[in-house]
Amino acid sequence: MVKEHKEYITKERQKELMEELEQLKTVERKKIAEQLEYARSLGDLSENAEYHDAREKQGELEAKIEYIESILNTAEIIRNKKSDTVIIGSKVTLQKEGSKTIVEYELVSSNQADMRTNKLSHESPIGEAILGKKVDDTITIKTPNGQITYTIKKLE
Repeated sequence: MVKEHKEYITKERQKELMEELEQLKTVERKKIAEQLEYARSLGDLSENAEYHDAREKQGELEAKIEYIESILNTAEIIRNKKSDTVIIGSKVTLQKEGSKTIVEYELVSSNQADMRTNKLSHESPIGEAILGKKVDDTITIKTPNGQITYTIKKLE
């Protein structure tokens, strides 16, 4: 069974993506067009490294624009609403079983996940396990080194 992939973004992330898209479409496209025009002026395109480099950059840019437009057109905007269960956008404090180790995560969409800032994808093993759970619920995650059990201590 194929799992349906749904993107979720915050209002802030939507704004960031819209600004990035505007930059790519206006400034970056113009730069690449200028590079292509210069490369064409050098003559023979078959052996023109500048031309081939600019074409490759153009393809990458267009792919990135298409990707961002796809996210903006299909993603569900997360509204910061209060919930007594873990939802995307929740800040969750977990305690490892048998330990005083505490970890805090913000549950986000996969395109916003960033472990350096403790933003955990809802599609990760821990993210999937905590989604829909409440404070004091226990979750167990299978890892290559065995199972780890956490208790949800706090939910914002």
